[in-house]
Amino acid sequence: MSWIKRVRREKKQAEDKEALYRLNDENEIVPLKPAEKGFEGKEANLRLKKKKKRIALAVGVPLLALFLLDIIGIILSWPRPLETKKLFPESKGVSLSRLSRENSLLQKKLAGLQPKGVFILIDSGANRLFLKRGDEILREAVVSCGSGSILEEPGGKRKWVFDTPRGEFSVKSKAVAPDWIKPDWAFIEEGKEPPKDWKERVESGVLGDYALGFGNGYFIHGTLYTRLLGRNVTHGCIRVGDKDLEVVFKSAQLGTKIYIY
Repeated sequence: MSWIKRVRREKKQAEDKEALYRLNDENEIVPLKPAEKGFEGKEANLRLKKKKKRIALAVGVPLLALFLLDIIGIILSWPRPLETKKLFPESKGVSLSRLSRENSLLQKKLAGLQPKGVFILIDSGANRLFLKRGDEILREAVVSCGSGSILEEPGGKRKWVFDTPRGEFSVKSKAVAPDWIKPDWAFIEEGKEPPKDWKERVESGVLGDYALGFGNGYFIHGTLYTRLLGRNVTHGCIRVGDKDLEVVFKSAQLGTKIYIY
């Protein structure tokens, strides 16, 4: 029976060990004095356990609240299906036939804005010319447009930017075997003084067989440098190959619209 006594003794020692601490008046955990190891020690242990529970509640409750708020936030921010009724409210009193009539009127207005008859469309960035009638392309040609380079007169008095103008224009003149009346910049570019006699400015054979003038000294004309077609190398005019230029020249009349972009 000695082992039974030993078990009981060890159990008692463990219980006594649990009652070796207490809380003082400042709520600090301190060892029990020898005289306090009885009932008072057990009471101190109980107080200690209660304090631990209060601390656990003080920390756990806020953490639980934050966790619940996160869950609520996720639920509220979860993507919802689009409410098509709000995006596309039903129009009261609008019938399909009315919408069809309005669409037809808009189509007629757009058609009225389209150029009548033949017109010329030029893409100066891609160096393409289109001879068109309505939506039909009658001829497409590779051309050369303005280089965008800048020439400044010695002394800085004048400056020229060699761009092809963009916008809506019309054919103002037509010429066969045109002569070029060289402007001042052509002589300055060659390092020469511009002549005062206009006859010294005339140069034949450089504009090709045809020329269509559309204002401010700009022309759609032929070229001696067909190998440069497709590149932006001109002083602002539109150079066109011989065969394409002949078709454009014969199709265009005075007043024919030219659109350049």
